[in-house]
Amino acid sequence: MKLDLERIDQTVLALLHLGLHDGSRTWKTFDWDAMSRLHEKGFISDPVNKAKSVVFTDEGLRESERLLQSLFGHNAQA
Repeated sequence: MKLDLERIDQTVLALLHLGLHDGSRTWKTFDWDAMSRLHEKGFISDPVNKAKSVVFTDEGLRESERLLQSLFGHNAQA
């Protein structure tokens, strides 16, 4: 099966927002390939280190919140 890596990356970025702590840090508990792609896109710090979390860039934090609402939020009128 061919997977849509862009959609996977968007979903991972949205779900990373759920682990937000200490301002802009989030737990790095997702697939390493997806995490590396998000780093290459400039959304998070380099996930290859000993820390158990990564830091969102300003753009990454905004985009993760937008995607979380867009992909998983309930419509206020529903």
